[in-house]
Amino acid sequence: MTGRTPRLSRLGRLGRAVPEGRGSRPVEGRAGRPVEARGGKPRRRGAQPRVVALGGGMGLSASLAALRRITGALTAVVTVADDGGSSGRLRDELGVLPPGDLRKALAALCGDDDWGQTWARVIQHRFQSKGELHEHAVGNLLIVALWEQLGDHVQALDLVGKLLGAHGRVLPMSAVPLELQALVRGHDPDRPEDVDTVRGQATVALTPGEVQSVHLVPADPPAVPEAVEAVLDADWVVLGPGSWFSSVIPHLLVPDLLDALTQTKARRVLSLNLAPQPGETEGFSPQRHLEVLGRHAPKLALDVVLADEAAVPDRDSLTEAAKRFGAAVELAPVARTDGTPRHDPELLAAAYDRIFRMHGRIGPWR
Repeated sequence: MTGRTPRLSRLGRLGRAVPEGRGSRPVEGRAGRPVEARGGKPRRRGAQPRVVALGGGMGLSASLAALRRITGALTAVVTVADDGGSSGRLRDELGVLPPGDLRKALAALCGDDDWGQTWARVIQHRFQSKGELHEHAVGNLLIVALWEQLGDHVQALDLVGKLLGAHGRVLPMSAVPLELQALVRGHDPDRPEDVDTVRGQATVALTPGEVQSVHLVPADPPAVPEAVEAVLDADWVVLGPGSWFSSVIPHLLVPDLLDALTQTKARRVLSLNLAPQPGETEGFSPQRHLEVLGRHAPKLALDVVLADEAAVPDRDSLTEAAKRFGAAVELAPVARTDGTPRHDPELLAAAYDRIFRMHGRIGPWR
């Protein structure tokens, strides 16, 4: 398997220019510039934007299903802290990365043709039995089998993507399985004021208490070099939507990945959730999501914060919170019309496309 990677004060050793960290910067008045002027790889006229999406679970899947509609140069960087269900069982038994969120990302990148939709259903299929295979997902077993055969996380995921005809690439954020730990106030209802350490992504996601902060074990996990490289080469980096403490923030806790996010010349959009998540973010306003993000990564700068217009009761407060990151707020209808707090891929794609055109560069991408 891919081993520990070198620490990334080291970005230069991956063959990339290492600009100084930028900190917060305002979005207004920044004209779009060709990638050549921003220090990235030369781009052909009319080339599609290089986009990297970070997250995990259903939130990342929603973002990928939208982004694959507007660019063919798409990379997903996926959290690897899942410890529940089929992924948790495989992780415990074989000592592998949890494959579940990687599988979901691959399924989201499948095309809308018969081939893509057939394979999306196959890898998402879960066995139902009274034996050891019960609730294991086909895609999880396929991914782990290729990891064992090839001994390389990235090569195996690229091969699965090729088999599926995936419209993009899927990478783990780290090459080692990670444990998510959280400081939670009131995790025990009988001790509502006490702060306890809660271990495991599945437990954190369902805590009845108030999450104060999260961290990873090990505390200094290695980033996958290809993920770092993708962020440095991107035109746009998309963070969120998704479970805030267990899928979005963990990317900011991998030192090499956070370094890349602060040093990249790419523009960065944060996509907010449509509603607070029971347990993790119960009662959170949109601006509070930004506040906890800033506490975990105070040097992170953003260009755009995207939110559904119907999910923002206080636009002024959200605008003020976004300004602390140097970001503008874009409101757009991105929710499904069935009343569920889920993103509509077509509407989300339209919102991303508009943002890329308005804030990205002069002239259309294609």
